[in-house]
Amino acid sequence: MLTRIDHIGIACFDLDRTVEFYRSTYGFEVFHSEVNEEQGVREAMLRINGTDDGGASYLQLLEPTREDSTVAKWLAKNGEGVHHIAFGTADVDAEAADIRDKGVRVLYDEPRTGSMGSRITFLHPKDCGGVLTELVTSAAGGHR
Repeated sequence: MLTRIDHIGIACFDLDRTVEFYRSTYGFEVFHSEVNEEQGVREAMLRINGTDDGGASYLQLLEPTREDSTVAKWLAKNGEGVHHIAFGTADVDAEAADIRDKGVRVLYDEPRTGSMGSRITFLHPKDCGGVLTELVTSAAGGHR
């Protein structure tokens, strides 16, 4: 069961400049930042609000750290902007299997490690109305 919008991923060329825009324009502060070597990105999670299930909703700002990363390729084709939407779920494995059974392509055979130790997978945008969609289970079954 999907429980919330976990985050909206926004691809950018300059993470520090983009963080400053969201801070000075909207007052959003960085909740968490990290480099994900596997995905080739440097990211900042800006917490927007809490949610009914005890979790939170975020903006995830993504800057590529290498030219062969998915985000770098996306930026080269599309420029800066909304990259994906992520939905929170208590069980990414079960949710992905259920969605796969409905004919939607799941991009990873097994979930991978995402922000803050979460488990993630993506759904093919061509099966989701042109929207790259991520499924997220927070680390240790807790809410981030």
